[in-house]
Amino acid sequence: MSDTPEHTSVSNPDDFAVQISDQVESFILAVTEVAKGDDPDSAVPYLLLEVSQLLLAGGRLGAHEDIVPEERYEADTGPEPDVDELREKLATLLDPVDVYSEVFDPYVPRSAPVACRISDDLADVLTDLRHGMAHYSAGRVSEALWWWQFSYLSNWGPTASAALRALQSLVAHVRLDTPLDELDGLDTDSNAENDDKELEREAGAVMAAEIAAPLGLKPTRS
Repeated sequence: MSDTPEHTSVSNPDDFAVQISDQVESFILAVTEVAKGDDPDSAVPYLLLEVSQLLLAGGRLGAHEDIVPEERYEADTGPEPDVDELREKLATLLDPVDVYSEVFDPYVPRSAPVACRISDDLADVLTDLRHGMAHYSAGRVSEALWWWQFSYLSNWGPTASAALRALQSLVAHVRLDTPLDELDGLDTDSNAENDDKELEREAGAVMAAEIAAPLGLKPTRS
């Protein structure tokens, strides 16, 4: 096992801390750019790529030995940036395929699926990542790595993994020529028993129009 991250130098691009921060920053910038909506047809494939790359950093954090920050108490990073606008832009961009079903913990027996939103997931992940980036930018490298590792295990890791599964499923339906039946979006306020019945109205056409073209695929004939 390599030296603990607090002993690394941020001036070395091969350092663990630098590599993780680079991937975190790249994800933040990429999702922010996607949310602008300048290229809606490529949104889903691009988000699939970015979330996959972020989870590589998460896997490295999860596999690493426990990171211990140098300070006993976490320094104040100031007010958290507001992500509501980004969340709303992503929701509009991904409508009506924003909502999907997910089981929070696959090791809890008979867990019922719940409805989630990709836009909520990405906004929540960005909040965790930005918090760590505030420490990193202030020179508190071990604090940043501790936060990214802790929040990967407790929040953004499971959240990003769930979003990745949804994004991968959307792309797979197109690539495998198995579009969803019409979809009106799962209701995040509905109970789990009714979630499966909601997969009914527009998704096949939406995916063919918004995902197939960027992937170089022909729309599926009805």
